[in-house]
Order: sequence, then structure tokens, then C-alpha cells
Amino acid sequence: MSVIDVSGLSGGLRELPPLSLYIHFPGVCASARIATSIRTSRKTVSTKWPMWKPCCATRSTACLRCGGGRCIPSSWAAGRPACFLRRPLMLCWRGCGRESACSRKRKSPWKPIRVRWRPITLGYRAAGVNRLSIGVQSFNPRHLQALGRIHDEHEAYRAVELALRHFDNVNLDLMYALPQQTLAEALADIDTALALGVTHLSAYHLTIEPNTLFAVQTLTNLPDDELSADMQEAIEARLAEAGFQHYETSAFARPGRRCQHNLNYWQFGDYLGIGAGAHGKISQHDGIRREMRHKQPAAYLAAVAV
Repeated sequence: MSVIDVSGLSGGLRELPPLSLYIHFPGVCASARIATSIRTSRKTVSTKWPMWKPCCATRSTACLRCGGGRCIPSSWAAGRPACFLRRPLMLCWRGCGRESACSRKRKSPWKPIRVRWRPITLGYRAAGVNRLSIGVQSFNPRHLQALGRIHDEHEAYRAVELALRHFDNVNLDLMYALPQQTLAEALADIDTALALGVTHLSAYHLTIEPNTLFAVQTLTNLPDDELSADMQEAIEARLAEAGFQHYETSAFARPGRRCQHNLNYWQFGDYLGIGAGAHGKISQHDGIRREMRHKQPAAYLAAVAV
């Protein structure tokens, strides 16, 4: 945990920034080769509710108390929440809701509640989720295989179609500059997403990060810098023609559909972190505290139980 001292500023922080909630559910399915998230398996972490109930109940309340009881305008569940039952999400939100300033004023503490959802299982509409973010990455089977994804293009199509039946606010994560990818193939993924009718797109350039399988493997036939730049410019132009606003480095949205939770990060807002590997940033009048939870689920659960 690190603390940034702001006491030297005139009067410190005069006004606390907005607060959001980040809940990370550790991945229990096959890890993608590009992922830097917690590496685990069903042998090392269980999705059974009794194991996670104390964690969800105690950490949500304790974290919000650290936030000074401020109202939470947005929350985000990431990792692999679809591998869990919806009850952990509901208990986390309810625990925070009891402690929030909004709930004490008998107002709803929740506005946007978003779940990052791999294309496997229908999410949590009944739990109050109103936005889904689906990690499709590509609709091309060759590129999905190269990325080590556990879904194919048919599952991706079905997942998006099913999501749009229940949600009017759906984001797709797509990647470009993939091994052996052409400019036409990169644009084909964008065109497919537009044809499906989603309201938000996140288009990411493939980046090789440390501590991933791609970092130790030798990838061949990656697009060079010139082709990658052409892909980026072509994607930006295609989405602009379709009426999408480019409001972050990799984020594009139809009018009124910008991700408020992500904007809170960009605008240096605060965020509570719950779950293995989650990060948090909490501002107080005399300093800013940054936190990181235990990365491994077993260690996280043991620490919460203390």
C-alpha cells in the first residue's frame, strides 16, 4: 500500500473526488495468453458460495467505510464474474449500499452497474446490472486461436445477440495488430460489431505484457508499426462514420453511452477495490492512499478472514 501526501497543498484536498467500486472475481477458466490477471484454476479456487460469502459481506462494508460513506455513482465487476453465481455481486452491492451516503438519504446508491462478461453465460440483469462488456477480441477463428481464447466465433455471435436481447447498453472488446492479421480483417471485426448493434466498442492494440505466455513465446508475423498504425487510423475513421465518439485512447461510444466508470479513472476519481488482485485509490483530506489486494485467491480469502 502506498500513500501520497497532499498535506503540503494549501489546505490539502478541499473536496473529495467521485467514488466508484471495482469488484474482481478471479479467473477460474483457461487463461488467455495475453492476460496478466491472476493465474489460478478450479483446483486452487472454488466458486462455491460459502467460501466467498464472508469476503463479499465484510470487504464491501469495510471498503466503503474507508471511502467516507460517499455515494457510489458506478461499479464494475471484472475478471470472470460469469463463472460465479450472481449472489456475490448482489451481496457486495448491498453491503456497500448500506454504508453509502445515498442509502442513508434513502436514495439509490447505484447508477451504472457494469459487468465484464466473457461470452459463456448470461449475466446478472436480476442483480441490477445494466451494462455488459464482452471480451470478444475477434470474430475471426484463426485470430481467436492465436490469442488462446476459450470461445470460438459462433459463441461470440450468440453471446452478443443474447446480451442485446436483455441489455440496451453493451460494449465489445476487440483487438487489432494480431498475428497475421490484415487491414481488411481488422476492419471486418469492426464492421461485424457495428452490424450487431452494440453501443460501445473498445479497440485495443495487441500489447505483449510481462508475465504472460506471449512474453516468453516468440510470436511471428505480427503487423509492423506502419500496418498497425494504418489499422488504428482505419478503425477510428470507420467508427466515426458510424457515429461513434472517440473519447478515450481505445474507447468509442454512441452519444450518451460513454463508460462513466472508466471516465472516473481517467479523471483521477477514487475507486474501492474488492477481490483478489483488485486495486483501490482512496482520497482523504490529508492524503491519497493506493491499495492492492493479495493476488492469489487463497491468500486473499485468508487475509479477509483474519
